[in-house]
Amino acid sequence: MRHFLALALAAFLFAAPTVAQEMHGPITMAEVEAAQQAWGEGIVAIGQVYSNGGDYHARAMEHILQHYAYGANQTILFKPTLAAEDQFREDFAGALSYFVGTEGTEDGGFAIAPYTNVRWANEGTVISEDGDMAMAMGNYFFTGTDGNETKVEYSFGYVKDRNGDLQIVLHHSSLPFSAN
Repeated sequence: MRHFLALALAAFLFAAPTVAQEMHGPITMAEVEAAQQAWGEGIVAIGQVYSNGGDYHARAMEHILQHYAYGANQTILFKPTLAAEDQFREDFAGALSYFVGTEGTEDGGFAIAPYTNVRWANEGTVISEDGDMAMAMGNYFFTGTDGNETKVEYSFGYVKDRNGDLQIVLHHSSLPFSAN
């Protein structure tokens, strides 16, 4: 009986993306682009809340919950741009620390910079044959308050949650290689 229950639970957990796909259809290119736009707007919003003296921790938590699949029985592969000591952020607390900073760590609060815009230049997007996962790669550009852009390379992977919204399961970003 225990074996049967374990198999039934495993089947349910592994079927979750298929259930979302059946309820909401396969992932589309337009959904990936909308998710990217919303993610960038969320980063800008965190910085605005910080600059205005508001509860930027709460805004960052909202952003992470909206855009990342932490807590959804998903493995999240997150390698932030400015992380060397704690390179990978497999849990919500690690992601939050990266976005808003934690004293005594390398995390200075990437999202509180602040930025005025995030612009995406996709090199390509691949949607799985059955439409339950999408991968996008390219550059995104973060515009600072001085008007200068910082170019960052990225790879993002998306799945649909039970509400049909895209959530990130892979986020890798890095500064472009420099021979200097």
